[in-house]
Amino acid sequence: MTNSLVLPKNSWFSSLQGNLIVSCQALVSEPLFGSATMAKMALAAKLGGAVAIRANSPADIRAIRAMIDLPIFGLYKDNLPGYEVYITPTLKHAQQIYAAGADVVCIDATSRLRPENRTLDQFIREIKNSTQCPVMADISTYEEGLQAEAAGADVISTTLSGYTAYSPKQEGPDFELIRRLAQDLRHPLLAEGRITTPEMAKEALNLGAYAVIVGGAITRPAEITARFVKHMNQ
Repeated sequence: MTNSLVLPKNSWFSSLQGNLIVSCQALVSEPLFGSATMAKMALAAKLGGAVAIRANSPADIRAIRAMIDLPIFGLYKDNLPGYEVYITPTLKHAQQIYAAGADVVCIDATSRLRPENRTLDQFIREIKNSTQCPVMADISTYEEGLQAEAAGADVISTTLSGYTAYSPKQEGPDFELIRRLAQDLRHPLLAEGRITTPEMAKEALNLGAYAVIVGGAITRPAEITARFVKHMNQ
């Protein structure tokens, strides 16, 4: 199936197939928050075999770009009053992460109301025109995945499944969503969201994902510790 996929024109993109992308992000409330720490986390991920990094904010992207040469899937989380969309919500956010060194611009491509009265296809077109970057659509449902592809997204990711009010809530990855989208999309599908073991990552690939993104299970020690404690106490 992958032979018929429409890939971004970047020469490095084919190297992602079947491999691991590590999401290096930390919230302000977390002990590892800070660009210098995230850059070291990205370096550790590279040494472990990651082929790309997903990173949040211009500051973190600049720090990571200065330390490693892997492709960076950039996003810019910002909570704007009146909107649930917070992953790269405006064109200015997209331009800032591109200027910081991102190779791909990641956006919220859910059906929720977005700022600046832009439709999804308008937003994607403006990002491409001003940055010349591929756009990755973070979606939460099958329908959103198809709509994002039709709107011009170059890559689709299951990032937001379970994180919108209308998507299924489950403890593990949304394997059914991965399977359906991998079967029906013409552009690469990246599996992301609650993938906490190597076995889950492998299953996502078996279901047709082009590559897998893992974040908290690798880069958030508090979450990793809590997972151990929960299972030990059961």
